[in-house]
Amino acid sequence: MRNFTFQNPTKILFGKDQIAGIAREIPDGQRILLTCGGGSIRRNGVYDQVMAALAGREVLEFAGIEPNPTYETLMEAVRLVREQQVDFLLAVGGGSVIDGTKFIAAAAPFAGDPWAILAERAPIERALPLGAVLTLPATGSEMNCFAVVTRRASQDKMAFGHPLLYPRFAALDPTATFTLPPRQIGNGAVDAFAHVMEQYLTYPVNAPVQDRFAEGLLLTLIEEGPKALANPEDYDARANLMWCATLALNGLIGAGVPDDWTTHMIGHEITALHGLDHAQTLAIVLPNVLAARRERKREKLLQYAARVWGLSAGDENERIDAAIASTRAFFERMGVKTYLRDYGIGTDAVAPLLAQLERHGLTALGEHQDVDLATSRIILEASVAP
Repeated sequence: MRNFTFQNPTKILFGKDQIAGIAREIPDGQRILLTCGGGSIRRNGVYDQVMAALAGREVLEFAGIEPNPTYETLMEAVRLVREQQVDFLLAVGGGSVIDGTKFIAAAAPFAGDPWAILAERAPIERALPLGAVLTLPATGSEMNCFAVVTRRASQDKMAFGHPLLYPRFAALDPTATFTLPPRQIGNGAVDAFAHVMEQYLTYPVNAPVQDRFAEGLLLTLIEEGPKALANPEDYDARANLMWCATLALNGLIGAGVPDDWTTHMIGHEITALHGLDHAQTLAIVLPNVLAARRERKREKLLQYAARVWGLSAGDENERIDAAIASTRAFFERMGVKTYLRDYGIGTDAVAPLLAQLERHGLTALGEHQDVDLATSRIILEASVAP
């Protein structure tokens, strides 16, 4: 196991009716900006719960943060924060709302052009405090300090992070997910699964705690994801799915082990150019990353095949093939298609996607930094159609 430093300061309020406790987590006298997306929180009752919890507080609102939050929209919120001298940000929604709110938190006190935070990795020296009320389990953004933002004008989808951007708290009420459409539940399970795989399926470093933890999360997603789809008001299934998504990317399973993120980097470019949901791109790319990197990942692929899918018959290559096929089948079972052709995208998309990777300097990806553009081409070409 590698050396590591681990700290996660986010306080989790988990379970039914926990939204009522958020006021205790925000200091008195703070001017609060509630950020949200397209209006689902008003339809599912979460908005009313939040406002009841914050009764007597000064609360401003900013709505309209997109599923892939855009720099253009977020800069409108930054201007509002500055004009109204907001003290505290409260993100109410899924991972995109929380991601966008993290950018607002960093950009509002930033002295220069906030785009530099994304494009130039400009240092973040100050950030507004933020909390979260999660309505869609998927990204794990509610308990980490990372975010991804898209600049619509230039088709750039950029990741950033800083310890100042950990939410102070996050309220996770599984009942808030009961009204989510099947597409979002399927996407959430796939997103969490891919997050685990990026940290787990690399190469062994004698870290059995992290491995078993990761395998437990994968098995839980495989078992509980279909239940959550089949019965929208199965509280236990929704609770397990929500907690899996949070634990998948809060730093625990990634401490002391190598990580990959090839799938995410390629997936970001697909979203930037074609507008696919983040999880859809992961379902498309991940099986083909595993196939293209099977020799470099052989030991962990065999471990994954045995411990997660229970595959013991056949030779090593047959077990690896079966594990990759089982991964793809799980994504399809969750209602997420796994080829670009399923979304009307053909082989002519490969060259522009490679150009995007090159433009963003993503030419040495993976846990060994050896996924070059030639390898990315193999992955993308295999992603088009079976």
